[in-house]
Amino acid sequence: MATTNEPEHEHRDAEEAGANEDEDTGAQVAPIVRLEEVAVTTGEEDEDAVLDLKSKLYRFDKEANQWKERGGGTVKLLKHKSTGKIRLVMRQSKTLKICANHFVKQGMSVQEHVGNEKSCVWHARDFADGELKDELFCIRFASIENCKAFMQKFNEVAESEVEKEESKDASDTAGLLEKLSVEETETEEKPVEKEKTEAEEKKKSEPEKAVEVKKTEEASPST
Repeated sequence: MATTNEPEHEHRDAEEAGANEDEDTGAQVAPIVRLEEVAVTTGEEDEDAVLDLKSKLYRFDKEANQWKERGGGTVKLLKHKSTGKIRLVMRQSKTLKICANHFVKQGMSVQEHVGNEKSCVWHARDFADGELKDELFCIRFASIENCKAFMQKFNEVAESEVEKEESKDASDTAGLLEKLSVEETETEEKPVEKEKTEAEEKKKSEPEKAVEVKKTEEASPST
């Protein structure tokens, strides 16, 4: 009966291959291409997030008369560090493409979507596509709690913008009234100063007139 040593050779070859893999030659291979770090700006560097929630966004297509998905990702309410203005921004989770980008202004409000407690809707002048468009948005969250948190914060911001505008109007009105009051006071004071000046001139001219009369009498020929 013939025998073969093939399994033995295969076993020995496997051991040698394993030894070669474990052997450290100490050689260092330089990368072919050197990659440098590049600073990526999002436009959100000067803003602080006051809300940050996972969600899925839809917009209403008027021509097709139906809701169309804009993408799933994170919706944020960002407050500018200098101006204090708050805008809503949402990006798709994978591509980071902007789905929504608009300021939260006075008069805006978000309401629960009829028949779905995890969704809500609102109108906005949106700039996500690079130009201002009137949009009707619908956003859906994973839980009712997140939806309520979004609605509450959104409406709080919109109401605070109304208060800011009213405060500004009141300040402008107060400034205008103060200016008018100052102008009226100056107008009332001017005639008094004029009358005072005329009285002083009259008082001052009386001695001068007496001197002139005396000079006239002396200059007249005696009879």
